[in-house]
Amino acid sequence: MPPRAGSAPVRWRVSRDAVAYPEALAEMDRLVEEIAAGRADELVWLLEHPPLYTAGTSARAEDLVEAERFPIFQTGRGGQFTYHGPGQRVAYVMLDLKRREPDVRRYVTALEEWLIRALDTFNVRGERREDRVGVWVRRPEKAGSGEDKIAAIGIRVRRWVTLHGVSLNVEPDLSHFAGIVPCGVRDHGVTSLVDLGLPVSMDDADIALRRAFETVFGPTILEDTTV
Repeated sequence: MPPRAGSAPVRWRVSRDAVAYPEALAEMDRLVEEIAAGRADELVWLLEHPPLYTAGTSARAEDLVEAERFPIFQTGRGGQFTYHGPGQRVAYVMLDLKRREPDVRRYVTALEEWLIRALDTFNVRGERREDRVGVWVRRPEKAGSGEDKIAAIGIRVRRWVTLHGVSLNVEPDLSHFAGIVPCGVRDHGVTSLVDLGLPVSMDDADIALRRAFETVFGPTILEDTTV
């Protein structure tokens, strides 16, 4: 889903310190308004959050297993309950689909392809599933379903500019997912790059994500400062 000819590169922002969820939402709202108004170029913002749960527009009360475990935030993205926390790379993707293609389904497919290509950097085969959003890896050595989720997707679109985005499990505490039914999927587990036996650092993941993003969405330019 590349931009039309002559479009500016997508700004690439990396926050080194954990960002509070309300602060991230406020900044994302501000940035999306600037992009929609034509006053700013598109942006991808990589960050980590303190441990928390978010509830998408389809979240079900019965999927919140431990309501007191971490703070819970209502959010306007699609989907159900999701965990965010240290060791998980969150990428908030703010793209103007009018500069690309105003097709939300194709955009979600492109996000999946981005994650699959990034995982391929580490020789991890990420896969799509027709009945559930996200990226999955086969775990034949595990009892049960034999597959786990390694990356989640949840988006919103406002004035054809995208909000929210994706999260990739690099080395989060996987026990933190136990407080919810992640994305409403009860029959499958979650995993991470480190859980798969790969000593991948967050910097390694960021490099892979940026390179893969450029093959799917086009050129990026690193912002001068991190926040």
